[in-house]
Amino acid sequence: MSNQDLNIKQVSPRTTVEIHLGDGRVFSGRRGSTLEVFLKALPEWDQSQIMGAIVNSELRELTYPIQMDARVQPLFMADADGARIYRRSVTFLLEAAFEDSFPNSHLEVDHSVSSGGFYCEAGDGEPFKLEEIRALEKRMHELVEFDLPIKRLQVPLEEAIEYFKQIGQHDKIRLLKYRRKPYLVLYQLESHRDYLHGYMVPSTGYLRWFDLQPLGEGFVLRFPRRHRPTDLLPMPENENLIKTFRLYGDWLKKLGIHNVGSLNNAIQTSRTKEVILVSEAFHEQRVSEIASEIMRRQGMTRIILIAGPSSSGKTTFSRRLAVQLLALGGEPFALELDNYFVDREDTPFDENGNYDFESLHAINTELLNEQVRRLIDGEQVKLPHYNFKAGRSEPGDIVKLSRDQIIILEGIHGLNPELMPQIPDEKTFRIYTSCLTQLNLDTYNRISTTDTRLIRRIVRDMRERGYDAQQTIQHWESVRRGEKRYIFPYQENADEMFNSALTYELSALKPLAEPLLRQVPFGTPEHIEAKRLLAFLEWFTPLDVDLIPENSILREFIGGSILSEYKLWTKID
Repeated sequence: MSNQDLNIKQVSPRTTVEIHLGDGRVFSGRRGSTLEVFLKALPEWDQSQIMGAIVNSELRELTYPIQMDARVQPLFMADADGARIYRRSVTFLLEAAFEDSFPNSHLEVDHSVSSGGFYCEAGDGEPFKLEEIRALEKRMHELVEFDLPIKRLQVPLEEAIEYFKQIGQHDKIRLLKYRRKPYLVLYQLESHRDYLHGYMVPSTGYLRWFDLQPLGEGFVLRFPRRHRPTDLLPMPENENLIKTFRLYGDWLKKLGIHNVGSLNNAIQTSRTKEVILVSEAFHEQRVSEIASEIMRRQGMTRIILIAGPSSSGKTTFSRRLAVQLLALGGEPFALELDNYFVDREDTPFDENGNYDFESLHAINTELLNEQVRRLIDGEQVKLPHYNFKAGRSEPGDIVKLSRDQIIILEGIHGLNPELMPQIPDEKTFRIYTSCLTQLNLDTYNRISTTDTRLIRRIVRDMRERGYDAQQTIQHWESVRRGEKRYIFPYQENADEMFNSALTYELSALKPLAEPLLRQVPFGTPEHIEAKRLLAFLEWFTPLDVDLIPENSILREFIGGSILSEYKLWTKID
Protein backbone atom coordinates (compact mmCIF):
# COMPACT_ATOMS: atom_id res chain seq x y z
CA MET A 1 0.00 0.00 0.00
CA SER A 2 1.50 3.36 -1.01
CA ASN A 3 1.71 6.55 0.99
CA GLN A 4 -0.70 8.04 -1.52
CA ASP A 5 -3.26 5.33 -0.67
CA LEU A 6 -2.82 6.17 3.06
CA ASN A 7 -3.27 9.86 2.30
CA ILE A 8 0.14 10.65 3.85
CA LYS A 9 1.76 13.78 2.51
CA GLN A 10 4.16 16.50 3.57
CA VAL A 11 2.45 19.58 5.02
CA SER A 12 3.38 22.80 6.75
CA PRO A 13 3.16 22.75 10.54
CA ARG A 14 -0.20 23.69 12.00
CA THR A 15 -0.37 27.01 13.75
CA THR A 16 -2.18 25.29 16.62
CA VAL A 17 -1.43 22.44 19.02
CA GLU A 18 -3.57 20.40 21.39
CA ILE A 19 -3.23 19.42 25.02
CA HIS A 20 -4.94 16.22 26.13
CA LEU A 21 -5.99 15.98 29.77
CA GLY A 22 -6.39 12.73 31.68
CA ASP A 23 -10.17 13.09 31.88
CA GLY A 24 -10.49 13.10 28.09
CA ARG A 25 -10.80 16.85 27.56
CA VAL A 26 -8.80 18.36 24.70
CA PHE A 27 -7.89 22.04 24.33
CA SER A 28 -6.47 23.63 21.21
CA GLY A 29 -4.38 26.80 21.11
CA ARG A 30 -1.66 28.67 19.26
CA ARG A 31 1.63 26.77 18.95
CA GLY A 32 4.16 28.11 21.45
CA SER A 33 1.55 29.24 23.97
CA THR A 34 2.58 28.59 27.55
CA LEU A 35 1.07 26.03 29.86
CA GLU A 36 -0.37 28.90 31.85
CA VAL A 37 -2.28 30.18 28.81
CA PHE A 38 -3.68 26.71 28.06
CA LEU A 39 -4.65 25.87 31.62
CA LYS A 40 -6.34 29.22 32.19
CA ALA A 41 -8.94 27.97 29.69
CA LEU A 42 -10.02 25.29 32.18
CA PRO A 43 -13.36 26.16 33.82
CA GLU A 44 -11.90 25.21 37.21
CA TRP A 45 -8.87 27.53 36.91
CA ASP A 46 -10.21 30.22 39.27
CA GLN A 47 -11.26 27.66 41.89
CA SER A 48 -7.96 25.76 41.81
CA GLN A 49 -4.35 26.39 42.68
CA ILE A 50 -2.51 25.02 39.65
CA MET A 51 1.23 25.39 40.17
CA GLY A 52 2.64 23.47 37.19
CA ALA A 53 1.97 20.35 35.15
CA ILE A 54 3.36 17.05 33.96
CA VAL A 55 3.79 17.28 30.19
CA ASN A 56 4.48 14.01 28.36
CA SER A 57 5.81 12.49 31.60
CA GLU A 58 8.09 15.45 32.43
CA LEU A 59 7.57 18.01 35.20
CA ARG A 60 7.17 21.51 33.72
CA GLU A 61 6.50 24.97 35.08
CA LEU A 62 3.65 27.13 33.85
CA THR A 63 5.91 29.24 31.62
CA TYR A 64 6.80 26.17 29.54
CA PRO A 65 5.79 26.67 25.85
CA ILE A 66 3.73 23.93 24.19
CA GLN A 67 5.29 23.33 20.77
CA MET A 68 3.72 19.95 20.00
CA ASP A 69 0.55 18.08 20.90
CA ALA A 70 0.97 16.89 24.48
CA ARG A 71 -0.51 14.87 27.31
CA VAL A 72 -0.90 17.24 30.26
CA GLN A 73 -1.63 16.56 33.93
CA PRO A 74 -2.11 19.77 35.97
CA LEU A 75 -0.37 19.92 39.34
CA PHE A 76 -2.17 21.57 42.24
CA MET A 77 -0.96 22.83 45.58
CA ALA A 78 -2.38 19.61 47.03
CA ASP A 79 0.14 17.61 44.93
CA ALA A 80 3.67 17.05 46.24
CA ASP A 81 5.39 18.78 43.33
CA GLY A 82 2.81 21.57 43.27
CA ALA A 83 3.38 22.21 46.97
CA ARG A 84 7.15 22.35 46.42
CA ILE A 85 6.73 24.92 43.64
CA TYR A 86 4.58 27.07 45.93
CA ARG A 87 6.96 26.84 48.92
CA ARG A 88 9.98 27.60 46.76
CA SER A 89 8.26 30.59 45.14
CA VAL A 90 7.00 32.10 48.39
CA THR A 91 10.53 31.76 49.81
CA PHE A 92 11.83 33.78 46.84
CA LEU A 93 9.09 36.34 47.52
CA LEU A 94 10.35 36.60 51.11
CA GLU A 95 13.92 36.96 49.90
CA ALA A 96 13.02 39.81 47.52
CA ALA A 97 10.93 41.62 50.15
CA PHE A 98 13.71 41.25 52.71
CA GLU A 99 16.32 42.71 50.35
CA ASP A 100 13.97 45.63 49.68
CA SER A 101 13.33 46.21 53.39
CA PHE A 102 16.78 45.48 54.86
CA PRO A 103 19.38 46.03 52.10
CA ASN A 104 22.31 45.96 54.53
CA SER A 105 21.43 42.63 56.17
CA HIS A 106 20.80 39.09 55.00
CA LEU A 107 18.31 36.39 55.89
CA GLU A 108 18.78 32.70 56.63
CA VAL A 109 15.98 30.23 55.94
CA ASP A 110 16.55 27.46 58.44
CA HIS A 111 14.39 24.49 59.41
CA SER A 112 10.82 23.54 58.59
CA VAL A 113 7.83 23.79 60.95
CA SER A 114 5.37 20.91 61.13
CA SER A 115 2.26 23.07 60.67
CA GLY A 116 3.64 24.39 57.37
CA GLY A 117 6.44 26.92 57.33
CA PHE A 118 10.15 27.74 57.55
CA TYR A 119 11.88 29.26 60.55
CA CYS A 120 14.01 32.25 59.54
CA GLU A 121 16.62 34.38 61.30
CA ALA A 122 18.80 37.35 60.42
CA GLY A 123 22.27 36.28 59.36
CA ASP A 124 23.94 38.84 61.64
CA GLY A 125 22.33 37.24 64.70
CA GLU A 126 20.32 40.30 65.66
CA PRO A 127 16.78 39.43 66.88
CA PHE A 128 13.90 40.66 64.76
CA LYS A 129 11.61 43.30 66.24
CA LEU A 130 7.87 42.87 65.84
CA GLU A 131 7.57 46.05 63.77
CA GLU A 132 10.32 44.80 61.43
CA ILE A 133 8.47 41.53 60.87
CA ARG A 134 5.22 43.35 60.16
CA ALA A 135 6.94 45.73 57.70
CA LEU A 136 8.48 42.75 55.92
CA GLU A 137 5.13 40.98 55.70
CA LYS A 138 3.52 44.16 54.33
CA ARG A 139 6.15 44.39 51.59
CA MET A 140 5.50 40.75 50.61
CA HIS A 141 1.78 41.44 50.27
CA GLU A 142 2.55 44.51 48.12
CA LEU A 143 4.63 42.39 45.75
CA VAL A 144 1.77 39.89 45.50
CA GLU A 145 -0.77 42.64 44.80
CA PHE A 146 1.40 43.99 41.94
CA ASP A 147 1.42 40.49 40.35
CA LEU A 148 5.00 40.93 39.17
CA PRO A 149 6.54 38.43 36.74
CA ILE A 150 9.08 35.90 38.00
CA LYS A 151 11.41 35.43 35.04
CA ARG A 152 13.50 32.37 34.29
CA LEU A 153 17.03 33.08 33.04
CA GLN A 154 19.61 30.53 31.90
CA VAL A 155 23.10 32.01 32.19
CA PRO A 156 26.67 30.68 31.83
CA LEU A 157 28.00 29.33 35.11
CA GLU A 158 30.88 31.83 35.23
CA GLU A 159 28.43 34.70 34.82
CA ALA A 160 26.33 33.38 37.72
CA ILE A 161 29.41 33.03 39.95
CA GLU A 162 30.49 36.58 39.12
CA TYR A 163 27.01 37.87 39.98
CA PHE A 164 27.02 36.17 43.38
CA LYS A 165 30.51 37.55 44.05
CA GLN A 166 29.22 41.06 43.40
CA ILE A 167 26.38 40.69 45.91
CA GLY A 168 28.49 38.86 48.49
CA GLN A 169 26.65 35.52 48.54
CA HIS A 170 29.67 33.37 49.41
CA ASP A 171 27.53 30.32 50.23
CA LYS A 172 26.38 30.26 46.58
CA ILE A 173 29.97 30.61 45.33
CA ARG A 174 31.11 27.64 47.44
CA LEU A 175 28.21 25.58 46.15
CA LEU A 176 28.76 26.45 42.49
CA LYS A 177 32.47 25.63 42.74
CA TYR A 178 31.58 21.96 42.34
CA ARG A 179 28.85 22.28 39.70
CA ARG A 180 29.60 20.27 36.56
CA LYS A 181 27.03 21.76 34.20
CA PRO A 182 28.28 24.87 32.33
CA TYR A 183 25.11 26.87 32.99
CA LEU A 184 22.79 27.84 35.82
CA VAL A 185 19.10 28.77 35.89
CA LEU A 186 18.40 31.96 37.81
CA TYR A 187 15.03 33.50 38.62
CA GLN A 188 14.44 37.23 38.64
CA LEU A 189 11.84 39.31 40.48
CA GLU A 190 12.31 42.99 39.68
CA SER A 191 16.02 43.55 40.40
CA HIS A 192 16.36 40.47 42.61
CA ARG A 193 18.06 37.38 41.18
CA ASP A 194 18.80 34.03 42.75
CA TYR A 195 19.29 30.35 42.08
CA LEU A 196 16.32 28.35 43.38
CA HIS A 197 16.60 24.57 43.29
CA GLY A 198 13.54 23.72 41.20
CA TYR A 199 10.64 25.29 39.33
CA MET A 200 8.72 28.45 40.23
CA VAL A 201 5.32 30.06 39.61
CA PRO A 202 5.13 32.64 36.75
CA SER A 203 4.29 35.68 38.90
CA THR A 204 3.84 36.90 42.45
CA GLY A 205 0.04 36.94 42.11
CA TYR A 206 0.00 33.18 42.68
CA LEU A 207 1.41 33.58 46.21
CA ARG A 208 -1.64 34.65 48.19
CA TRP A 209 -1.45 32.31 51.17
CA PHE A 210 1.26 33.10 53.72
CA ASP A 211 2.07 35.14 56.79
CA LEU A 212 4.98 35.81 59.12
CA GLN A 213 4.70 34.76 62.76
CA PRO A 214 7.31 35.86 65.34
CA LEU A 215 9.15 32.99 67.03
CA GLY A 216 12.21 33.21 69.23
CA GLU A 217 14.74 35.61 67.74
CA GLY A 218 13.29 35.22 64.27
CA PHE A 219 9.99 34.36 62.63
CA VAL A 220 8.21 31.60 60.76
CA LEU A 221 7.25 32.04 57.12
CA ARG A 222 3.93 30.19 57.22
CA PHE A 223 2.35 28.58 54.16
CA PRO A 224 -0.43 26.00 53.64
CA ARG A 225 -0.02 22.25 53.98
CA ARG A 226 -1.01 20.07 51.05
CA HIS A 227 -4.22 18.71 52.56
CA ARG A 228 -5.52 22.28 53.14
CA PRO A 229 -3.92 24.27 50.32
CA THR A 230 -5.53 27.64 51.08
CA ASP A 231 -5.39 27.55 54.90
CA LEU A 232 -2.63 28.43 57.33
CA LEU A 233 -2.69 25.93 60.18
CA PRO A 234 -2.16 27.13 63.75
CA MET A 235 1.38 26.62 64.97
CA PRO A 236 1.69 24.02 67.74
CA GLU A 237 4.03 24.33 70.67
CA ASN A 238 7.45 23.32 69.38
CA GLU A 239 9.75 23.81 72.36
CA ASN A 240 11.41 20.40 72.07
CA LEU A 241 11.84 20.74 68.31
CA ILE A 242 13.34 24.21 68.58
CA LYS A 243 15.85 22.97 71.19
CA THR A 244 16.80 20.12 68.87
CA PHE A 245 17.24 22.42 65.87
CA ARG A 246 19.45 24.76 67.88
CA LEU A 247 21.58 21.87 69.07
CA TYR A 248 22.12 20.72 65.48
CA GLY A 249 23.04 24.28 64.50
CA ASP A 250 25.65 24.30 67.29
CA TRP A 251 27.08 21.05 65.94
CA LEU A 252 27.45 22.56 62.47
CA LYS A 253 29.20 25.64 63.86
CA LYS A 254 31.68 23.48 65.77
CA LEU A 255 32.40 21.52 62.60
CA GLY A 256 32.72 24.72 60.58
CA ILE A 257 30.20 23.37 58.08
CA HIS A 258 27.21 25.59 57.41
CA ASN A 259 25.97 24.36 54.01
CA VAL A 260 26.64 21.83 51.28
CA GLY A 261 29.36 23.98 49.72
CA SER A 262 31.40 23.95 52.92
CA LEU A 263 30.82 20.19 53.31
CA ASN A 264 32.18 19.66 49.80
CA ASN A 265 35.18 21.83 50.67
CA ALA A 266 35.85 19.70 53.75
CA ILE A 267 35.74 16.48 51.71
CA GLN A 268 37.98 17.92 49.01
CA THR A 269 40.53 19.14 51.57
CA SER A 270 40.89 15.72 53.24
CA ARG A 271 38.76 16.55 56.29
CA THR A 272 36.41 13.62 55.61
CA LYS A 273 37.55 11.53 58.58
CA GLU A 274 37.28 14.49 60.93
CA VAL A 275 33.76 15.35 59.73
CA ILE A 276 32.60 11.75 60.14
CA LEU A 277 34.21 11.17 63.54
CA VAL A 278 33.04 14.45 65.05
CA SER A 279 29.50 14.02 63.65
CA GLU A 280 29.34 10.53 65.15
CA ALA A 281 30.74 11.84 68.44
CA PHE A 282 27.91 14.38 68.60
CA HIS A 283 25.43 11.51 68.17
CA GLU A 284 27.11 9.41 70.85
CA GLN A 285 27.20 12.35 73.23
CA ARG A 286 23.47 12.94 72.73
CA VAL A 287 22.61 9.25 73.26
CA SER A 288 24.70 9.32 76.44
CA GLU A 289 22.89 12.44 77.69
CA ILE A 290 19.50 10.80 77.18
CA ALA A 291 20.68 7.59 78.89
CA SER A 292 21.97 9.64 81.84
CA GLU A 293 18.63 11.42 82.16
CA ILE A 294 16.84 8.06 82.25
CA MET A 295 19.21 6.70 84.91
CA ARG A 296 18.61 9.78 87.05
CA ARG A 297 15.01 8.58 87.20
CA GLN A 298 16.01 5.03 88.09
CA GLY A 299 13.40 3.34 90.21
CA MET A 300 10.70 5.56 88.76
CA THR A 301 11.07 5.07 84.97
CA ARG A 302 10.19 1.49 84.01
CA ILE A 303 9.45 1.77 80.30
CA ILE A 304 11.12 3.76 77.52
CA LEU A 305 8.90 4.45 74.51
CA ILE A 306 10.72 5.29 71.26
CA ALA A 307 8.82 6.58 68.23
CA GLY A 308 9.59 8.29 64.96
CA PRO A 309 8.79 8.21 61.24
CA SER A 310 10.13 5.77 58.67
CA SER A 311 13.90 5.60 58.10
CA SER A 312 14.73 7.65 61.17
CA GLY A 313 17.20 5.13 62.54
CA LYS A 314 14.98 4.13 65.47
CA THR A 315 16.36 0.60 65.64
CA THR A 316 20.00 1.65 65.81
CA PHE A 317 19.19 4.44 68.24
CA SER A 318 17.33 2.10 70.61
CA ARG A 319 20.26 -0.36 70.61
CA ARG A 320 22.85 2.36 71.16
CA LEU A 321 20.69 3.67 73.99
CA ALA A 322 20.58 0.17 75.50
CA VAL A 323 24.39 -0.04 75.36
CA GLN A 324 24.70 3.33 77.10
CA LEU A 325 22.24 2.24 79.79
CA LEU A 326 24.28 -0.92 80.37
CA ALA A 327 27.44 1.18 80.64
CA LEU A 328 25.73 3.28 83.33
CA GLY A 329 24.68 0.21 85.31
CA GLY A 330 21.15 -0.09 83.97
CA GLU A 331 19.36 -3.29 82.96
CA PRO A 332 17.38 -2.62 79.78
CA PHE A 333 15.02 -5.17 78.25
CA ALA A 334 13.80 -4.85 74.65
CA LEU A 335 10.11 -5.54 74.07
CA GLU A 336 9.08 -5.77 70.40
CA LEU A 337 5.84 -3.97 69.58
CA ASP A 338 5.52 -5.90 66.30
CA ASN A 339 4.72 -9.04 68.31
CA TYR A 340 1.49 -7.41 69.52
CA PHE A 341 -0.19 -7.15 66.13
CA VAL A 342 -3.75 -8.48 66.08
CA ASP A 343 -4.56 -11.46 63.88
CA ARG A 344 -4.80 -10.61 60.20
CA GLU A 345 -8.58 -10.97 60.06
CA ASP A 346 -8.91 -8.40 62.87
CA THR A 347 -6.63 -5.83 61.19
CA PRO A 348 -8.45 -2.59 60.30
CA PHE A 349 -8.69 -1.35 56.71
CA ASP A 350 -7.69 2.06 55.36
CA GLU A 351 -9.80 4.29 53.10
CA ASN A 352 -8.60 2.35 50.03
CA GLY A 353 -9.70 -1.02 51.37
CA ASN A 354 -6.16 -2.19 52.21
CA TYR A 355 -4.94 -3.48 55.56
CA ASP A 356 -3.85 -0.53 57.71
CA PHE A 357 -0.95 -2.01 59.64
CA GLU A 358 0.04 1.46 60.87
CA SER A 359 -3.24 2.07 62.68
CA LEU A 360 -3.16 1.89 66.47
CA HIS A 361 -6.05 -0.56 66.19
CA ALA A 362 -3.73 -3.01 64.41
CA ILE A 363 -2.07 -3.44 67.84
CA ASN A 364 -3.51 -5.53 70.65
CA THR A 365 -3.17 -2.66 73.12
CA GLU A 366 -5.19 -4.46 75.78
CA LEU A 367 -2.72 -7.38 75.89
CA LEU A 368 0.24 -5.00 75.68
CA ASN A 369 -0.93 -2.94 78.67
CA GLU A 370 -1.71 -6.01 80.74
CA GLN A 371 1.67 -7.63 80.10
CA VAL A 372 3.72 -4.46 80.61
CA ARG A 373 1.92 -3.84 83.90
CA ARG A 374 2.64 -7.41 85.04
CA LEU A 375 6.30 -7.21 83.96
CA ILE A 376 6.75 -3.98 85.92
CA ASP A 377 5.20 -5.70 88.96
CA GLY A 378 7.80 -8.50 88.68
CA GLU A 379 5.43 -11.19 87.43
CA GLN A 380 6.33 -13.96 85.01
CA VAL A 381 4.76 -13.35 81.57
CA LYS A 382 4.44 -15.44 78.43
CA LEU A 383 4.99 -12.96 75.60
CA PRO A 384 3.30 -13.26 72.20
CA HIS A 385 5.22 -13.90 68.98
CA TYR A 386 3.67 -12.68 65.74
CA ASN A 387 3.88 -15.01 62.76
CA PHE A 388 3.86 -12.53 59.87
CA LYS A 389 3.66 -15.25 57.23
CA ALA A 390 0.53 -16.76 58.76
CA GLY A 391 -0.79 -13.44 60.02
CA ARG A 392 -1.45 -14.81 63.51
CA SER A 393 -0.25 -14.30 67.06
CA GLU A 394 1.48 -17.32 68.61
CA PRO A 395 2.97 -18.08 72.05
CA GLY A 396 6.46 -16.60 72.56
CA ASP A 397 9.10 -16.41 75.26
CA ILE A 398 8.50 -16.60 78.99
CA VAL A 399 9.96 -13.54 80.71
CA LYS A 400 10.35 -12.19 84.21
CA LEU A 401 12.10 -8.89 84.94
CA SER A 402 14.06 -7.83 87.97
CA ARG A 403 12.87 -4.88 90.04
CA ASP A 404 15.11 -2.27 88.35
CA GLN A 405 14.96 -3.48 84.76
CA ILE A 406 13.74 -0.93 82.22
CA ILE A 407 11.66 -1.96 79.23
CA ILE A 408 12.57 -0.43 75.86
CA LEU A 409 9.65 -0.41 73.44
CA GLU A 410 10.21 0.94 69.93
CA GLY A 411 7.33 1.58 67.54
CA ILE A 412 5.47 4.27 65.61
CA HIS A 413 2.79 4.71 68.31
CA GLY A 414 5.18 5.19 71.22
CA LEU A 415 4.16 8.82 71.84
CA ASN A 416 0.42 8.26 71.44
CA PRO A 417 -1.25 8.42 74.88
CA GLU A 418 -3.75 5.79 73.76
CA LEU A 419 -1.04 3.14 73.35
CA MET A 420 -0.54 2.53 77.07
CA PRO A 421 -3.26 4.36 79.01
CA GLN A 422 -2.99 1.90 81.91
CA ILE A 423 0.68 2.70 82.61
CA PRO A 424 1.23 5.79 84.81
CA ASP A 425 3.04 8.66 83.05
CA GLU A 426 5.66 8.85 85.78
CA LYS A 427 6.79 5.32 84.89
CA THR A 428 7.32 6.14 81.21
CA PHE A 429 10.05 8.02 79.36
CA ARG A 430 9.17 9.00 75.78
CA ILE A 431 11.74 9.68 73.05
CA TYR A 432 11.05 11.01 69.58
CA THR A 433 13.75 10.21 67.03
CA SER A 434 13.84 11.47 63.49
CA CYS A 435 16.06 13.00 60.84
CA LEU A 436 14.87 16.38 62.06
CA THR A 437 17.10 18.79 60.18
CA GLN A 438 19.71 18.73 57.48
CA LEU A 439 22.36 20.87 55.86
CA ASN A 440 20.92 23.39 53.45
CA LEU A 441 22.28 23.86 49.94
CA ASP A 442 22.74 27.55 50.78
CA THR A 443 21.04 30.39 52.64
CA TYR A 444 17.70 30.07 50.84
CA ASN A 445 17.68 26.53 49.42
CA ARG A 446 16.63 23.97 52.00
CA ILE A 447 17.03 20.22 51.72
CA SER A 448 13.93 18.47 52.96
CA THR A 449 14.62 15.94 55.70
CA THR A 450 11.78 13.91 54.18
CA ASP A 451 13.94 13.56 51.07
CA THR A 452 16.87 12.40 53.20
CA ARG A 453 14.70 9.73 54.81
CA LEU A 454 13.41 8.62 51.41
CA ILE A 455 16.96 8.21 50.07
CA ARG A 456 17.90 6.25 53.20
CA ARG A 457 14.93 3.97 52.60
CA ILE A 458 15.67 3.49 48.89
CA VAL A 459 19.17 2.27 49.74
CA ARG A 460 17.98 0.01 52.57
CA ASP A 461 15.00 -1.43 50.69
CA MET A 462 17.20 -2.63 47.83
CA ARG A 463 19.80 -4.10 50.17
CA GLU A 464 17.48 -5.80 52.65
CA ARG A 465 14.22 -6.44 50.78
CA GLY A 466 15.16 -6.46 47.11
CA TYR A 467 12.78 -3.57 46.37
CA ASP A 468 13.90 -1.31 43.55
CA ALA A 469 13.76 2.47 43.81
CA GLN A 470 10.54 2.63 41.80
CA GLN A 471 8.75 0.40 44.32
CA THR A 472 10.02 2.39 47.30
CA ILE A 473 8.99 5.71 45.76
CA GLN A 474 5.62 4.22 44.81
CA HIS A 475 4.84 3.34 48.43
CA TRP A 476 6.34 6.48 49.97
CA GLU A 477 3.16 8.56 49.76
CA SER A 478 1.28 5.91 51.76
CA VAL A 479 4.08 5.86 54.34
CA ARG A 480 3.90 9.64 54.62
CA ARG A 481 0.14 9.56 55.14
CA GLY A 482 0.61 7.18 58.05
CA GLU A 483 3.29 9.40 59.59
CA LYS A 484 1.10 12.49 59.41
CA ARG A 485 -1.79 10.59 60.96
CA TYR A 486 -0.10 8.49 63.63
CA ILE A 487 3.30 10.03 64.47
CA PHE A 488 3.71 13.76 63.88
CA PRO A 489 0.69 14.87 65.95
CA TYR A 490 2.29 13.35 69.06
CA GLN A 491 5.95 14.38 68.69
CA GLU A 492 5.70 17.11 71.33
CA ASN A 493 4.69 14.46 73.89
CA ALA A 494 8.34 13.39 73.96
CA ASP A 495 10.49 13.88 77.06
CA GLU A 496 13.55 14.00 74.78
CA MET A 497 14.21 14.22 71.06
CA PHE A 498 17.06 12.63 69.15
CA ASN A 499 18.04 14.09 65.79
CA SER A 500 19.40 11.21 63.71
CA ALA A 501 20.60 13.45 60.85
CA LEU A 502 24.31 13.27 60.10
CA THR A 503 26.13 16.20 58.51
CA TYR A 504 27.86 14.03 55.93
CA GLU A 505 25.20 11.44 55.15
CA LEU A 506 24.01 12.56 51.70
CA SER A 507 27.61 12.51 50.49
CA ALA A 508 27.78 8.91 51.73
CA LEU A 509 24.38 7.89 50.32
CA LYS A 510 24.95 9.52 46.93
CA PRO A 511 27.07 6.77 45.26
CA LEU A 512 24.68 4.10 46.56
CA ALA A 513 21.41 5.86 45.67
CA GLU A 514 22.25 7.30 42.25
CA PRO A 515 22.48 3.97 40.35
CA LEU A 516 19.17 2.87 41.88
CA LEU A 517 17.40 6.12 40.97
CA ARG A 518 18.69 5.99 37.39
CA GLN A 519 16.97 2.64 36.88
CA VAL A 520 13.47 4.06 37.44
CA PRO A 521 11.77 3.80 34.00
CA PHE A 522 10.95 6.96 32.09
CA GLY A 523 7.24 7.58 31.66
CA THR A 524 6.34 6.40 35.16
CA PRO A 525 5.22 8.79 37.92
CA GLU A 526 8.15 7.58 39.99
CA HIS A 527 10.63 8.71 37.33
CA ILE A 528 9.73 12.35 37.99
CA GLU A 529 10.54 11.91 41.68
CA ALA A 530 13.74 9.97 40.89
CA LYS A 531 14.87 12.75 38.54
CA ARG A 532 14.25 15.36 41.25
CA LEU A 533 16.27 13.41 43.82
CA LEU A 534 19.11 12.90 41.35
CA ALA A 535 19.16 16.64 40.63
CA PHE A 536 19.87 17.60 44.23
CA LEU A 537 22.31 14.72 44.83
CA GLU A 538 24.40 16.28 42.04
CA TRP A 539 25.41 19.02 44.49
CA PHE A 540 27.18 16.60 46.84
CA THR A 541 30.77 15.40 46.62
CA PRO A 542 30.78 11.66 47.42
CA LEU A 543 32.83 10.18 50.23
CA ASP A 544 34.15 6.72 51.03
CA VAL A 545 31.51 4.77 52.99
CA ASP A 546 34.21 2.46 54.41
CA LEU A 547 35.15 5.32 56.74
CA ILE A 548 31.76 5.22 58.50
CA PRO A 549 31.87 3.56 61.96
CA GLU A 550 30.11 0.21 62.38
CA ASN A 551 27.71 1.54 65.03
CA SER A 552 26.62 4.60 63.01
CA ILE A 553 22.94 5.30 62.45
CA LEU A 554 23.78 5.34 58.74
CA ARG A 555 24.91 1.71 58.87
CA GLU A 556 21.26 0.75 59.43
CA PHE A 557 20.68 1.80 55.81
CA ILE A 558 23.94 1.13 53.97
CA GLY A 559 24.73 -2.14 55.78
CA GLY A 560 27.62 -3.32 57.92
CA SER A 561 26.13 -2.35 61.29
CA ILE A 562 27.67 -4.03 64.32
CA LEU A 563 24.28 -3.57 66.00
CA SER A 564 22.19 -5.40 63.38
CA GLU A 565 22.14 -8.65 65.37
CA TYR A 566 22.42 -7.10 68.82
CA LYS A 567 19.53 -8.04 71.12
CA LEU A 568 18.65 -7.60 74.75
CA TRP A 569 16.60 -10.29 76.39
CA THR A 570 15.80 -11.89 79.70
CA LYS A 571 14.10 -15.26 79.57
CA ILE A 572 13.37 -18.09 81.97
CA ASP A 573 12.21 -21.48 80.75
